[in-house]
Amino acid sequence: MKMHKIILTALVTLGAAGVLGASTTTASASSKVNDYISSQKITPASITKSIWSGFPKYKYRNGKGKPEGVVIHETANASSTIYNEIAYMKRNYNNAFVHSFVDGSRIINIANTDYLAWGVGSPGNARFVQFEQVEVHSKSAFAHEIANASWYTAYLLNEYGLKPNDAVYDGKGTVWSHGAVAKYLGGSTHTDPVGYYASAGSKYFSQKYTMAMFYQMVTKYYNAMNVNHTKLMSATYTSANKQATLSSTYKKYYLYNHVKGSNKNAKKQSWSKISPKVGKTYYIDMVAKKSNGSVWYRIKTSKNTTSKTRYWVYSKTLSGVKDVTTATTTSASVSSSSASSASSSSTSASESSTATSSASSSN
Repeated sequence: MKMHKIILTALVTLGAAGVLGASTTTASASSKVNDYISSQKITPASITKSIWSGFPKYKYRNGKGKPEGVVIHETANASSTIYNEIAYMKRNYNNAFVHSFVDGSRIINIANTDYLAWGVGSPGNARFVQFEQVEVHSKSAFAHEIANASWYTAYLLNEYGLKPNDAVYDGKGTVWSHGAVAKYLGGSTHTDPVGYYASAGSKYFSQKYTMAMFYQMVTKYYNAMNVNHTKLMSATYTSANKQATLSSTYKKYYLYNHVKGSNKNAKKQSWSKISPKVGKTYYIDMVAKKSNGSVWYRIKTSKNTTSKTRYWVYSKTLSGVKDVTTATTTSASVSSSSASSASSSSTSASESSTATSSASSSN
């Protein structure tokens, strides 16, 4: 971002970077860059969280954690690096700042996306999550950067329960270039990342890259996330101290990080996280009842674990649900009875075997 070119107009009416002209392309255009990403099986980078506490925190116009879309920027600085840009932004955040930076190798999130950034002026600042792309200088690096930027855009839409909608050509939607914000909403005169895309695409792939092509990648990644944006249900949560065993039909269901359908961040988890085995005992520390009547359990792998990691499962995933206190009392009673029994050793062994069998059945 060429920070020295940005003019301070008001607290949330600040412009960000971008140069060069705009171009128009149909959304169905074939893209050599996108084809290269697919053929090379390029995997987007993971997000590095490096939130700096010095950035101010102002809510979006609809409230904290309620952005309405994503704005894609480009730094317009051919000689800078991602770390130089981040360092410069921290020193000059009063002029402008964005939430994250992307290059060919990294996605670095530096400001909390639940709060607005100052990158496109008013009214866009109060509406959108914003990130910058740093200029890269090779065919592979540019393809990787596009993969990172489009995946990150899809991730942010998913994170905030938004559906992809290209705003570049009509000013209505969730995926914006800085240029589209300037054109339709005002607050800035910049046009990025259009010029950078066109130049790098022509240089490395003999074809101008466009926002329409970028949007194709966003929708591809978004659809691959298998997001179901149905209206969230309410749920009633109750603390519990229960235990149960994994049902023989557990593979029909999924493991989740939140109650499915009641939390926008609910995602499927791998069963390998809890080393599943039919009949294995898991401990329930919370019960959720959704507004449609379905019951969910939050489980942990050990009764006395101090780990904060918990997983949510649909009630039919478990069987033999009972209070942990009841299970302990029953076990103690059996042990006491066996200890005080005057029966022969063979009888005691028989009783012990029966108690074990009974406990297994009840689990």
